[in-house]
Amino acid sequence: KQPISVGELAKMMSMPKTTVQRILWTFHEAGWLRLIEGDMPRWTVSPRVLSVRPIELAGGGLAAAIQDPMADLRNITQETVYVSVYDGNGAVVVIDRLESPHPVRAVSPIGDIAPIHSTANGMAILAFLPESQIENILTGELSAFNPATITDADKLRAELEQVRERGYSINRGYYRSGIFAIGAPIFDAAHQPVASICISMPDSRYHEENIAEWGALTVKAAQAVGFQRNARG
Repeated sequence: KQPISVGELAKMMSMPKTTVQRILWTFHEAGWLRLIEGDMPRWTVSPRVLSVRPIELAGGGLAAAIQDPMADLRNITQETVYVSVYDGNGAVVVIDRLESPHPVRAVSPIGDIAPIHSTANGMAILAFLPESQIENILTGELSAFNPATITDADKLRAELEQVRERGYSINRGYYRSGIFAIGAPIFDAAHQPVASICISMPDSRYHEENIAEWGALTVKAAQAVGFQRNARG
C-alpha cells in the first residue's frame, strides 16, 4: 500500500502515530524509505531495497517500458546500458542493464547503489531535481572516490548546468577510474526526473568526438520512455 500516510499505517498496524512516525524517520534516515511531501505527507519504500532483493523487485512499469529503448541503445553503441532510479537519499540504484558484447567492460549488478554526484545516471537526475534538493546534496558531504571526482560544490553546480543545457551528463571517470559514461534523465508526466539511462564504457573506447552523437542517442532512449526536456522551467 504505497504511498501511505502515517495515520493510515498506524491504523493498519494498531500502533500509536508517534511510534509509527519515529520508526518511519529511522528508516528514512537510513535510506530505506522515501518521504513524498505534499498536503498530506506519504511514505514509499525506497529503491534502495533493490540492493537486498533485486530479482523480485526489478520489475514494474518503468522496467517494462525501458526494455526496447535499452536494447536499441545497446545495439547501436555496442556499450553496456544501465537504468537507475534515485533513492531519495543521495544515491541512485541500478534497476536494469544490458551488457556490451565487448569482452572488456565494467559490470554493475542490478541493485548496485552509487553516489548521485559522481555517476552519469546520478548527475542526469540530480541536474533536474528541485533546487532545494540539489542544494541539500551539494552542501552535504561530496565523497571523493578518486582524484577525478568533483567534490567542490561550485564546480559541481557548473557541471550540472552543462547537463541541463545539453540534456545529458558525462562521467569522465568520476566514480570508478577508467570508466566513462553518458546519461540522460527520464521524466514523468509531471516533468520530474524519475530515472535515468546511460551507456558505460572503458576509457579506451571513449572518444570526445563521439560525445554529441552518443549523447543524442542516450537522450533519444530517455525520450522513448518519459517526457524529456533539455532545460529547466
